[in-house]
Order: sequence, then C-alpha cells, then structure tokens
Amino acid sequence: MIRRRVVVHGRVQGVFFRDTTRRRALARGAAGWVRNNRDGTVEAVFEADAEAVEALVAFCMEGPRGAGVERVDVLEEEPEGLSGFDVR
Repeated sequence: MIRRRVVVHGRVQGVFFRDTTRRRALARGAAGWVRNNRDGTVEAVFEADAEAVEALVAFCMEGPRGAGVERVDVLEEEPEGLSGFDVR
C-alpha cells in the first residue's frame, strides 16, 4: 500500500476532472479524495497498491478530455488507511 498526493496545475477545473478521477480511482480499488482548490488547481490523494496509484498519477498528468494539464506535483506520503473515494 502506498499513498501519493498530487496537485494538478493548468486548465483543470470545469472539465469533469474530479468526477473522472473518482470513477477511475473506484475502478482501480483506490481510496482517497479529490478536490478543487481556490487557486485553480485540483488536488487528490490516492492510497492503494503501487500499480493502481501510479496509473492514477499518470492519468492526472493527462487529465480528462478538455483539460489542459501544465504541471503535476507529486508528493509521497505515509498511508493512513483511508477507505472509499470522495469528491470534496
């Protein structure tokens, strides 16, 4: 089990980024959350096996159709044992 926090910069709000991320996380069995930040970024936390988390991080680097991802900051964190995946 690993945990990553990502902050996605660019045209990432108003393009279904959070909902698409939630659906992909649930399909991969990942726990965590995703939210819009006031500065225009999208922030997410993923907890799952390494393969699932890395796939979700890779998705964030591209985003859904209509997004314009400029940069993704990825931080390693200690897993907290989250369950479920929330849109905040």
